[in-house]
Amino acid sequence: MVRPQQLLHPQREPAVTRPAATVLLLRDSAQGLEVLMTRRSLTASFAPGAYVFPGGGVDALDAASHAQAQRRPTQSDLHLTQAIAAIRESFEELGILLAYRSDQSMATAQDIALLDRSQPFASQCALHGLQLAADQVYVLAHWITDRDLPKRFDVPFLVARMPEGQTPVADESEQFEPVWVRPADALQRHEAGSFFIIFPTIRTLQRLTAFANVQAVMDACAVNDEPLWTSCPRAGWLAGKEERYMEHESPYGELALTSPDGQIVHHLDWQSDHPVALLKNVQRLTAPNPGVMTGPGTNTYWVGDPHSGYIVIDPGPADPDHLDKIWRATSGQIRMIVCTHSHPDHSPGAKPLQELCKDSTGAAPPILGLPSASTANAQSLFTPNRSLAHGEILKVGEHSLKVLHTPGHAANHVCLALLEDGLLFSGDHVLNGSTTVVNPPDGSMNDYLDSLDLLATECRAHSLEFILPAHGYVLGFAAQAIAQLKAHRLKREAKVIAAMQALPHGTLEDWVAHAYDDVPQRLWPVAARSLQAHVDRIQSMPPGNN
Repeated sequence: MVRPQQLLHPQREPAVTRPAATVLLLRDSAQGLEVLMTRRSLTASFAPGAYVFPGGGVDALDAASHAQAQRRPTQSDLHLTQAIAAIRESFEELGILLAYRSDQSMATAQDIALLDRSQPFASQCALHGLQLAADQVYVLAHWITDRDLPKRFDVPFLVARMPEGQTPVADESEQFEPVWVRPADALQRHEAGSFFIIFPTIRTLQRLTAFANVQAVMDACAVNDEPLWTSCPRAGWLAGKEERYMEHESPYGELALTSPDGQIVHHLDWQSDHPVALLKNVQRLTAPNPGVMTGPGTNTYWVGDPHSGYIVIDPGPADPDHLDKIWRATSGQIRMIVCTHSHPDHSPGAKPLQELCKDSTGAAPPILGLPSASTANAQSLFTPNRSLAHGEILKVGEHSLKVLHTPGHAANHVCLALLEDGLLFSGDHVLNGSTTVVNPPDGSMNDYLDSLDLLATECRAHSLEFILPAHGYVLGFAAQAIAQLKAHRLKREAKVIAAMQALPHGTLEDWVAHAYDDVPQRLWPVAARSLQAHVDRIQSMPPGNN
């Protein structure tokens, strides 16, 4: 866990969440799947004027009404209460009744006419022999309102099929203008500025566009009877605008590191002109070398403070302006320069940066790393002043970096764990937004996967929570990210094996078209390098293991 004294901003306690429930009423039409939405009152305290799905707070009577509802065997008490709340809210706000008559047929307009929206709901249904159709309400998603907002909700987004023969009629106090709309059309209208929707609604509609009809949605939700996703979004600034992100999106981890309590204070624009503070003791400057292989550029990090001095990690290419900015930002107080590996976008800047740091006696910080192996190509030759040992600790002031030898992307690759703050500087072994290339002979897929296992072990041993890659934003959920990366690699390997079996006399070019059919064709020449690494690994396996 990051030490509180290293956080950039004073922390505040987010507002307490309130339990609520929202229901997406769905129907099939000639144009495809449609969802019912309404406009919130312009005087509402939360999202005034936004088009939303009907819903509201969960109250004590919802939890006390289980006996009045039909439920699925797999439906938990919590989900049952939430379903009852959603059924009640859809009735109070829109006059829609998800309930069974005594003969198990769905309630009709005649049944609805017997009920008063302003009176206790469940007891009225009981009086008229109606049972709530909670068994027909499934959990699609679980949203928790952003930490920065003063009014917050913990709310499932539920789904149910719209009962036939019923017509939504807004209450004209909380909800107005009920409208059936295709998810894609709602998103287009929002982009055009004529249909205001908030972030969770946008993301939910985006997910709905993947479903062809109501049954497909219901079937997906019924598989585990749990939310398809859970999110408490985070926000930052990008290109001068406030932008929000879910847990699976690239900037999320960086926002979690720089502002754990959710305050919107961090700027996500890539900076090659000045350093970006991630913590008080960690800064990043991105080299001006963006490209297909480098993403926004190579990240140079430094750890430390003016009192202790700094350890610089990956000085990057030998770009004089980039190196001058590092030297000035650290006031030249660099104690060590560490290269995670010898590739030309990581290590060539080491010697010129060392020269900048020489004092009047000629003393300069040492360049540390592992020398390039004999398998490295001519552009990746590197000899440090001192070779690092796996497991050794580099110290600067109160900051300890543990060296981890992680071959795979390159034979001389190392990662560094900042033990006091739970950070992993991953070099090119783990990236954000892409998977690293494993290029034989210097790269090895066996070594790469073994190194992922090593990093997973280190994450558990030292509670490493964030990964700071050489390309891309900070990654959160470090152990989960590593597990997902390994699963992705093994899934890709299964596709390689299938391609080799389907085309036993094929070439790499033949196999890459099958194994990387989900990758743009322009990237196939790069993908072929990792494919070769997979082939080498597969061919090294004992018979029967592939």
